[in-house]
Amino acid sequence: MSRKVLMALMGLEIGGAETHVVELSKELHRQGWEVVVVSNGGVYERELTDAGIRCYHAPLHKRNAALMHRSLNILRRVIREEKPDVVHAHARIPAMLCGMLQKKMGFPFVTSAHWVFYVNFILKRAANWGERTIAVSDDIKQYLIDNYGIPAEHISVTINGIDVEKFSPDVSGERVLREFGLDASRPVISYVSRMDESRALVARQLVAIAPRLRDAIPGVQLLIAGGGDVFDEIKAQADAANASAGENYIVMTGARTDINEIVAAGDLFVGVSRAALEAMAAAKPVIVAGNEGYIGLFGQEKLALAQENNFCCRGCPRSDEETLYRDITDALCNLNEEARAALGVYGREVIQEYYSVKRMARDAEAAYREAIAEHTRVVLSGYYGFRNLGDDAILLSLRERLSETVPGATLTALSNRPEETREKCGVEAVNRFDPFAVRRAIKRASCFVSGGGSLLQDRTSTRSLLYYTTLIRLAKRCGKRIMFYANGIGPVDTPRNRERVRVAAEMADVITLRDEESLAALREIGVRNPALRVTADPVYAMPCGDPERGRALLAERGIPTDRPIMGVSVRFAAGMETNVAAFARFCDAVGETVVFINMQQGADEAAGAAVRARMQTGAYEISAPYDPAAMVDMLSCMDAVVSARLHSMIFAACSGVPVLGVVYDPKVSACAHALGMPLAGDLEHFDADKALEALRAVLTDRAAYAERLKAATAELRERAKGNEAAFVELVHFSL
Repeated sequence: MSRKVLMALMGLEIGGAETHVVELSKELHRQGWEVVVVSNGGVYERELTDAGIRCYHAPLHKRNAALMHRSLNILRRVIREEKPDVVHAHARIPAMLCGMLQKKMGFPFVTSAHWVFYVNFILKRAANWGERTIAVSDDIKQYLIDNYGIPAEHISVTINGIDVEKFSPDVSGERVLREFGLDASRPVISYVSRMDESRALVARQLVAIAPRLRDAIPGVQLLIAGGGDVFDEIKAQADAANASAGENYIVMTGARTDINEIVAAGDLFVGVSRAALEAMAAAKPVIVAGNEGYIGLFGQEKLALAQENNFCCRGCPRSDEETLYRDITDALCNLNEEARAALGVYGREVIQEYYSVKRMARDAEAAYREAIAEHTRVVLSGYYGFRNLGDDAILLSLRERLSETVPGATLTALSNRPEETREKCGVEAVNRFDPFAVRRAIKRASCFVSGGGSLLQDRTSTRSLLYYTTLIRLAKRCGKRIMFYANGIGPVDTPRNRERVRVAAEMADVITLRDEESLAALREIGVRNPALRVTADPVYAMPCGDPERGRALLAERGIPTDRPIMGVSVRFAAGMETNVAAFARFCDAVGETVVFINMQQGADEAAGAAVRARMQTGAYEISAPYDPAAMVDMLSCMDAVVSARLHSMIFAACSGVPVLGVVYDPKVSACAHALGMPLAGDLEHFDADKALEALRAVLTDRAAYAERLKAATAELRERAKGNEAAFVELVHFSL
């Protein structure tokens, strides 16, 4: 899926930050991003449009109230029309204006800091550095922390990525030499920078020392590229030097976009920041010098220093004419051609290892994903807030997967008890029966997940099925991506309800099903959605229980652990009320410690109490207030479990405890079949003698059953990973 980023910057004239944005935009475009740029325009605009990048004009280059208001309106209109996935602002004015819009429009917002600026109270208050900030050097990151209080974890450090094919020793400078009448047989010193007062110190110094260089280096020529507010002043000085020498050995080109050819035309490059890196990529020996300081002729011994300030020389000694003169003459007079070539080769190796444009794009994408993640909201519809441990386990599994794959994203569950769900499961929650809250949650969401569990069935009631299918239709109308997460389908008995399920399933973008029987049910009612895939119940992904902890938890409930324990999970469903006496007789005949497992607080307790009231022997119970992991720990201490609850079967299976299902729904028999375990009968027509016979057969050969269960559970655990993969795919597709 193509994602869209809107770049906002002051302009597209010659400059390091501008070139950074141009190269970043082109590389993101090559990698499949849709890129749009808003700026005051400039010489690099043609390069962007030729690459297929749309450009809009806004006067973002001036701190003028009227122009800033106009820019604000243009940005608002472009953002509304383009609907970018993320807005990336460069420099303080674009960042401030985009930040003002972000507060109302709510888009993910990233900024880049390319330089350090004067800071006062007003500027500090007005500045907006976005939800994530990219600094182009470590010292700029520290500047942002010290001056703006940005949390360090919200700032990433990138590089000025260089296109090593555009800037390469294979590029020729012959055309430029011919254009300016320079002699290819004579040495050429090239220099590139904006000719603004804040950037042109070294350009002034080069022109000042040019006559001395001409005396020391026979035939030397200077090729100085860049335009700005002091260009005319410096050119006048160059013209005077040329007139005095009687030849035009100092060429002032003005603003250029063919910087790769300018660099290629030189034998030695003088400059700073991005221009120095571009010359290194072209395998030219480089003297790193700029307004911020002086590093000198670049070699291996100066790599750490240069990287610390991103080749900007901040914190280094100030550039002066004498040092610059000495280093230029040393490079061109005292170093032989082989030594200069070696410096060039090393410089290109540095660029290829540390400063590729692909890495710059990866850094930007990482910041985009973090910012987008904070706007990512997944709404989860299921049987939540009904104090059912199986559904709580599903919700906890989804929360863990989301926090691992999209840190900062939010999971909002539609719950019967929102406060309790928030506390127990660590997710956002809204009342599932509040239509306004549900609609707001879905409209704010990135995607909608239905499941897991048996939501699409009408055995419970048509009203329940209508609730879940209505939410799916609402999510579709709101334009959200939809996933059925590890659903169990059916039974769906009435023709009208079957059609409702079919329509809902065709709306889903991703469907995972917990068993083959659910796939068959959807196919049988006519679902042709190609997104169907069979996985397994997500609860199989739970870790095995800890018997030591389980014994301690059982002891807290007064349950003896020094003799065999039989777990029993019952519920009032499918005629259970008429079979209470049969269950009681079965439990009495077991002859071991019987522990009733209450998976759903309230409902299971009532069923268990009814059975215990008819028993002749005593029994114990463990209830749902334990978290799912604690319940698995306790079940791991049992010899076997007889269950009319799907997830108590799975909890036991995860710890290798043999399980016998009591069928009240096809999902129980499907689970037993997948595990290779026998059934203990049917809930509606429970036969105590047959159930006891099946149980004794398992206990007699328990080791073999446990081994079979171990193999089956391992396979189901692996299949359950398909749910996680599909969920991650859905969320990242929605980012």
